Amino acid sequence: MSQATVSLVLGGSAAVVAGDTSARVRETARALGYAVNRSARALRTRRTNTLAVVVPDIGNPFYSSILHGVQSVCDGAGFDVLVMSTDGRAERERRFLTWSLEGRVDGVAGTFFTLRATDFRPLVDSGVAVVRIESAARREGALPIDNLFVDNRAAAAAGTSFLLDRGRRRIAMIAGRGGPQDERSTGYRQALAERGLAPVMALDAEFSETGGYRAASTLLEGAAVPDAIFAANDLMAIGAMAALRERGLPVPGRVAVIGFDDILVARLVTPALTTISQFQQDLGTVAAETLLRRLAGDMGPGGTSREMPYRLIERAST
Repeated sequence: MSQATVSLVLGGSAAVVAGDTSARVRETARALGYAVNRSARALRTRRTNTLAVVVPDIGNPFYSSILHGVQSVCDGAGFDVLVMSTDGRAERERRFLTWSLEGRVDGVAGTFFTLRATDFRPLVDSGVAVVRIESAARREGALPIDNLFVDNRAAAAAGTSFLLDRGRRRIAMIAGRGGPQDERSTGYRQALAERGLAPVMALDAEFSETGGYRAASTLLEGAAVPDAIFAANDLMAIGAMAALRERGLPVPGRVAVIGFDDILVARLVTPALTTISQFQQDLGTVAAETLLRRLAGDMGPGGTSREMPYRLIERAST
């Protein structure tokens, strides 16, 4: 067996080597206790074989599913994955940019609440691939930045129309501040306006179960209790259902509830939550595949923008 073959397998290019040969190389390396010196290889190739995933809230299962999709691609490609959580704060997002310029990663996939495309210019100029996961379409620009987006405005309008078509008329929306709130609340407002109805919004600082509980409690303290609540994400919807349960308001008999994201727990709560799926694991898979194609030189010189699907999942809460 040649030195070149061994180098290909241990260097992460096993796909070009026959499976039985690759297996023998890896088994021999394990028996000898050999481990690849990643730092030495990075100096030689100017590549770290590492991708970063940047999310606003690692505790939100939506982003965990994106990470799972990225990881599934990277495992097969011989890449490591680093995760950074920013809380959607500008200073943390900018700190990540500085950190990335130190040559720690080859590519970045993430959701950024405060950074613009031009903020990534130093990264792409240094050869780092960038994929942004967005809540609305982004223009294809000259910078080689690739964008994946789900039309959150259309998805929210579809969710609101679903409630309207089932006879709900006092539909309130709860949301956190920032992030995808603007697009989702715009879709909600548009669907109501088409039927001549007025919006009722309750905002909280957090896109969390606690934030949903607080926002729903504010609504329920008013004189006119809504007959439906559209939550800007599933965690907030679950918090809203807790507030309704405390007040003896049955779901969906008295108040229907719909969420957004289709996290795993959405089908496990009682009643199971109607929600809008963004197929987040697929988002992560496509993001990682796009990064690897960009790094391999298989993309054009400019940026791209690709729309990803959504689907309303009807369950017992409506």
